[in-house]
Amino acid sequence: MTNYTLEEKESFTVLGIGTELKSHYTDYAGINKEKADFWSAVKQDGRLEKLKAVATNDYIFVVNEAVNNKMMHYAGVMTEASLPEASRVIQFPRGEYLVVKGEAETSEVLSNTLTGIAFGQVLPEAKDFAYVGGPNASVEMGQRDGLVFGEMWIPVVRK
Repeated sequence: MTNYTLEEKESFTVLGIGTELKSHYTDYAGINKEKADFWSAVKQDGRLEKLKAVATNDYIFVVNEAVNNKMMHYAGVMTEASLPEASRVIQFPRGEYLVVKGEAETSEVLSNTLTGIAFGQVLPEAKDFAYVGGPNASVEMGQRDGLVFGEMWIPVVRK
């Protein structure tokens, strides 16, 4: 099984700019294209830079959340500020989180890789804990040796 840890986290808030993912939840190619198109747009039009300007740290959050039976995807940062461009204040609960660490050539590859490991390997094989919903995030934490590094944070409960 892939390396992962379970960590206790305090509740935190992420300010996000989001989009609804319209592809079927099993259509990974469609979902990944929608996510890539969204990230390209928020980088090109300056919305990501506006988010970074109000952030309390250097972390960039790639958040997935079901809202009103819709699959939502957000670019976000930790902050107490608000922005007119932001579409949601995302509350992450206090509690235990599955944490998967990794690094990749790009932010997109990092997020997709961590998501795949967490949901494709760790959670299906987990015996002592489970994901029961709520927001989850791939967190880009920085760069070193030419690679982007970060973690996947998924709230879990003990079985």
